[in-house]
Amino acid sequence: MADERLLLSEKYKAFLRCNASVEFLEGTTAAGKTTVGIFKFMLKVAESEKKLHILSGLDLGTIEKNIINKDLGILDDFGPLVEYNASGKGKNSLPHLLFHTSAGDKIIYVLGYDNKARWKKALGGQYGGLYIDEINIADMEFVREASMRCDYLLATLNPDDPNLPIYKEYINCARPLAEWAAETPQEITELLTEEPKPGWVHWFFSFAHNLGLTPEKLEKIMTNVPRGTKLWKNKIDGLRGRATGLIFGNFDRKKHVRTKAWVRQQIKDKKLCFKWFSAGLDTAYSEKSPDTLAMIYIGITDKGQVIVLDEEVYNNKDLEVSLAPSDIVERFIHFLERNREAWGFARDVFIDNADQATITELKKHKRKYGSLYNFNDAYKKITVIDRIHLQIGWISQDFYIVLEHCVKHMAELESYSWQEDKYEPEDRNDHTINACQYAWIPFKSKIGYGDEPK
Repeated sequence: MADERLLLSEKYKAFLRCNASVEFLEGTTAAGKTTVGIFKFMLKVAESEKKLHILSGLDLGTIEKNIINKDLGILDDFGPLVEYNASGKGKNSLPHLLFHTSAGDKIIYVLGYDNKARWKKALGGQYGGLYIDEINIADMEFVREASMRCDYLLATLNPDDPNLPIYKEYINCARPLAEWAAETPQEITELLTEEPKPGWVHWFFSFAHNLGLTPEKLEKIMTNVPRGTKLWKNKIDGLRGRATGLIFGNFDRKKHVRTKAWVRQQIKDKKLCFKWFSAGLDTAYSEKSPDTLAMIYIGITDKGQVIVLDEEVYNNKDLEVSLAPSDIVERFIHFLERNREAWGFARDVFIDNADQATITELKKHKRKYGSLYNFNDAYKKITVIDRIHLQIGWISQDFYIVLEHCVKHMAELESYSWQEDKYEPEDRNDHTINACQYAWIPFKSKIGYGDEPK
């Protein structure tokens, strides 16, 4: 049997033993996810009481090449126990695998999620096992329709844009088993924040877990991927983030993310001194879109560094009781006060000038109750492109630092992208970025190698 030829790490052995209802296999390229994942899937099919199952991928050709016909693929693993009928056979007109098991023959429909007409035709009943290859690029309608009809779901994925709906609706609802949690990169653990679902397990696999990967093959893979690119981050580090079109592709968590303790120690050692503080507020109140209400607090040092000290983010789409401009007043002032006590006083703060309703509410509050803060319209005469150029330069020169708890801001820096057909950014993944820009625009000459003395 094929399992005698598979070289299994301890983690893959634990994966094969794990009895979960939903499993996601994420990680680096060439980690063995598909090879071991499809083997477990076939074992789960054999155990299932149901006769019908689904094997899905981008298209029929991709499934045949990467799953059915490859070395240590289904036909190689299970030999005469499996018949592949690419054009259907008998009453089953759809492409399918006929799997001869001790509990009787099982039918595994082979579906490309690119062919909506075909998979809609197949999804008419209940299924035992569902395998989705590269679920990060799968048609979301297919994922939703198919996953609710199966007893067991196993999906592989390559790291991708963390703002894709597949993460929020499915993958981020899973958690690693306690004994393997430490092997999941912190950057991914921080994103597994949706309400956990019982029986949903997240697995992270890297090169280290693929005992069949030779040093020569690994070296070739790593040589062919340019270091320092987002492609390296996705394929070699196994971390999420868009591979192409990124605006802040030079943002690197290892270089540009620090802890509160680090800042405190730098101040104590007199290596860092804050000269100015500022805050920005970007607003969007829609209940039907992922638009975000974002608050950012920054400090600017005597050496020209801008440090993102804190964030606070809301989305009406996720709240039972939607926030209105009057609700933001109390929250924003509390945010400012918290950071004034923690870091220092930002007298002038800046609000999206497209949202006069929120600015009016803030100024009304100041007239009625008084306030330490001056609530200003954000200055937008500096174009978005110019702001981006400034920020890219500061990141390159290590003048832009983000504290590690500002996870939304880091996620946007790793997702904010150019439009495909023009030299303009996409209108998404930019709310904390906008808020931060509102905060630093009045101090831009004091950041980096500016003209004014630091």
